Amino acid sequence: MANHSLSMLGAAAALLAAQLATAQTLPQVSVTGKATEAAAGLAGFGDPPARLPMQAVSLSAERLADSGIDQLSGLTRLDASVSDSYNAIGYWSQLKVRGFDLDNRFNLRRDGLPINGETSLSLANKAAVEVLKGSSGMQAGTSAPAGLVNLVVKRPLADDATTLVLGAIQGGTVEASLDHSQRFGANREFGLRVNLAAARLDPTLRSSKGNSHTAALAADWRVSPDTLVEAEVEFNRQAQPSQDGFSLLGNTLPDARRIDPNINLNNQPWTQPVVFDNTHASLRLQQKLAGDWHAQAHFGIQRLRTDDRNAFGFGCTAENNYTSYCSDGTFDLYDYRSENEHRDTTSLDLSASGPVQLAGLRHDLTVGGLTSQFKGRFQRLAYNYAGTGNIDGSAVTPPAPDLTGENTNLTERSNELYLRDRVALGADTTAWLGLRHTRLHRESVQTDGSQATAYSQGITTPWVAISHAITADWLAYASWGQGAESEVTPNRPFYANKGQALPALKSRQTEIGLKTGTQRVEGALTLFDIRRPVWNDIALPGFSDCTLDNSCEHRADGYARHRGIEASADLKWSGGGLFASAQRLRARRESSADASLNGLTPPNTPQTTLKAQLRQDLLPGLQALLGLQYEGRRYATPDNGIPVPAWTVADAGLRYTQGIGNQTWIWRAALDNLSNRRAWRESPWQFEHSYLYPLAPRTLRASLEVRL
Repeated sequence: MANHSLSMLGAAAALLAAQLATAQTLPQVSVTGKATEAAAGLAGFGDPPARLPMQAVSLSAERLADSGIDQLSGLTRLDASVSDSYNAIGYWSQLKVRGFDLDNRFNLRRDGLPINGETSLSLANKAAVEVLKGSSGMQAGTSAPAGLVNLVVKRPLADDATTLVLGAIQGGTVEASLDHSQRFGANREFGLRVNLAAARLDPTLRSSKGNSHTAALAADWRVSPDTLVEAEVEFNRQAQPSQDGFSLLGNTLPDARRIDPNINLNNQPWTQPVVFDNTHASLRLQQKLAGDWHAQAHFGIQRLRTDDRNAFGFGCTAENNYTSYCSDGTFDLYDYRSENEHRDTTSLDLSASGPVQLAGLRHDLTVGGLTSQFKGRFQRLAYNYAGTGNIDGSAVTPPAPDLTGENTNLTERSNELYLRDRVALGADTTAWLGLRHTRLHRESVQTDGSQATAYSQGITTPWVAISHAITADWLAYASWGQGAESEVTPNRPFYANKGQALPALKSRQTEIGLKTGTQRVEGALTLFDIRRPVWNDIALPGFSDCTLDNSCEHRADGYARHRGIEASADLKWSGGGLFASAQRLRARRESSADASLNGLTPPNTPQTTLKAQLRQDLLPGLQALLGLQYEGRRYATPDNGIPVPAWTVADAGLRYTQGIGNQTWIWRAALDNLSNRRAWRESPWQFEHSYLYPLAPRTLRASLEVRL
């Protein structure tokens, strides 16, 4: 495998050298403007990121392409505050920000509108991915603390353009895409942008062949200088067997150096692909009003259909242990099938923004309302014991596809009113205010009609910050904000408070930061402190666990507190640059019901992370790309009894840009995991069970992008 990778890289380098010898290279261009990757859309204030009292990063499509990222899970390679949270090939992406798991139901946005992330979200028609790091209560009615992720859809460009991309990844993956933007009309008032992408998926992970397709159309109509109408629709489909996780062997961490990272434990003869069928569409009207005011109406829909299927490893009956696999490497294997799942989201956002003078001060206000509805409709499912698996992937078991279990249908409605205000207190000092009131109604019922619950709740989440421009290029700020999460006790016999709505749990975050932004340097240093209440199942007096009727309650139990320091820098110099970030995190759990957890670190939460991407010109048109990822020690279990060692991975690549007539050709070749490092990339604790996912092996990728 190593020799094959190196020979492929050698062939790619030879091809680049040949192109260097014969190609007409582009003349050197001096850029005097400032090309920023603004995160203003997600933050909601419209200011450049260097002037905002919060931490947000926008990762452009070009930056993602240079890093070979085509899934949200790839963001963990670029930003130190973002880490893995049960990321398996063939399944949906799950992320941590500042040590907290983002909730795929509530923490994702698409052009600012809420979407459900329990699917494979295509990046083929996305101009950027924004990550807001910090309290999200100002932007979302309910959500997990520590941030939001927003997908920015590609819209028609001012100038006509066409881009073709062909790519290949070691193992057999082949992909192609088309991006075409064109304007029409006497005054070019109509715009159209088409994105098409297709891939044959065949990664080095065995038993995971699949395919994906995306077709997207975005249009706009510049009705007048004051009126813009935008519409877009996207269809995508992915079908691919998912990757099963490894686990602890009894109470022992297996040596990752002795585990083949290409083994897929989801490799039974009856294994079927997970299928994601997605439709997204939106309509947006933007209108300029009198007095520098603007109004916007934004309507969006998301329709998801999923066939979720897996040969699923869980626990060890032979050792009466259901938190890990057996000591000898065997495990209980289950046939899991939940087909024809439907998740539908509809949302409408209405807002207006502009300046007003109040009490002698200038206020830049945004007022608006968001209404959204989610429906989850499911069928009965299979989750049946199918035999004994083995971590060497050699065990073969019979299928057990009978639909023996019930699923949970969900209906959720949310109406939100929000206010954002930026107040100029002086030439250099600004106050920032945010307030959101949410009225929600949620219902759930099993597919057989049992265990029905329903409740309504009102939640208000404030946010406030103050910033001061120390100099023209340096900003200091402090902020405080709240987030909220809402839950109902499941209507199950062993809960004494079954079916009862719990008080909304309010998280809060305090943040202090220092930022700078110039043509050559953008950077930030941030201290943050997040405190989040935690729900837990608490056994009632006289009971040792929650297995008997009315034996426990589901209620708040202590809190999780994450404190840390982040540093980031985007440095630009003639012929190169450095995009780097680091985080030092102290995450701790405090429980009133289980004192043994007090002061411990949550599982799968690295204490120290470092991410860096260096680019440097070598010859005219030829640029070297180097990447570095370091994630420190984490723990596999809540009791911190089993540490998972730190790991470091380096990536290396070449990017060659040449001009051929009026065309620009961009050749890319890279080796990810250059040293073929073997380690446990993450150790998610899911379903009260420990899982382990290995680092992907050394992998060569190459592509050609042609801009017409």
